[in-house]
Amino acid sequence: MTSITPSSTAQAGFAYSRAFFENLVDSAITHAKKLGATDATAHASEGCGLSVSVRKGELENIERNRDKSLGITVHLGQRRGNASTSDFSAAAIEQTVQAAYDIARFTAADPFAALPDPADIAQPQEQRTDLELFFPWTITSDQAIALALQTERAALQLDKHITNSEGASVSAQQSHFFSAHTHGFRGGYASSRHSLSVSPIAGKGDNMQRDYWYSSQRDAAELAAPETIGRYAAERALSRLNARKIATTECPVLFESPLAAGLLGSFVQAVSGGALYRKSSFLLDSLGKQVLPKHIDILEDPFVKRGKGSSPFDDEGVRVQARSVV
Repeated sequence: MTSITPSSTAQAGFAYSRAFFENLVDSAITHAKKLGATDATAHASEGCGLSVSVRKGELENIERNRDKSLGITVHLGQRRGNASTSDFSAAAIEQTVQAAYDIARFTAADPFAALPDPADIAQPQEQRTDLELFFPWTITSDQAIALALQTERAALQLDKHITNSEGASVSAQQSHFFSAHTHGFRGGYASSRHSLSVSPIAGKGDNMQRDYWYSSQRDAAELAAPETIGRYAAERALSRLNARKIATTECPVLFESPLAAGLLGSFVQAVSGGALYRKSSFLLDSLGKQVLPKHIDILEDPFVKRGKGSSPFDDEGVRVQARSVV
């Protein structure tokens, strides 16, 4: 395997370019085929960012992260093996491919572990739609600290019953990847996710309640104002004070959005391929059956611009589409 070096024209904020990742992935797949793999997938990625946390007006933590990874999946008929490395040297890549190959040799056959049908693969022209997923945030440590302090201060100053804080944090993260497999898929993109959060405490003694609020966006310019986040987090903590039980009854329940999203997450987990394959889902054999009230619709739209779950293709390179799930 020939040695690969990063391009000097890497994307802003990243140590490695897309072209470098393409060469890396192609080399891994080529080596897998030389070993005798029926099919192979390789996925190269890099992420970097800044995280800052403060508490009661004092800095608690500053962390800068940068990570990289190359994952390889080798298929031997209906058997497959996975291995990964953070070392991009030619020798390490060969060793990782060999490890995935050796694992596949001893793995039980799985008829559903094959790569997607080539006809379902997202083609290059289908990947060109700009979903606006990448907005680097060039915030400095000092600026992040000031923003976190401002958010916490807004929470603490709202009401005299806000007596403490579990802190406020700022996070600026970005990543990019490139993936390919032997059924014709080639694709990747850069994305970002930035957030601002705070967790105030209301009350004293045995009557203390904690709550939180946050804002998370692809583009930092769209984050809610620190004062807005702080005040709302404080209001949520205050609303928990002096709670009382209600008598046992049967009535409609309205869930607030964070809890409703959690319930939706449980549904998504239950209909995932892995849960259904292992027969560990409470929705097993529920296809075509009513599982939710008729007034609830669950729609999947992967093309929402700047959406947290938006993507031009899925994890296996299959083209995506807007659809009604329930």
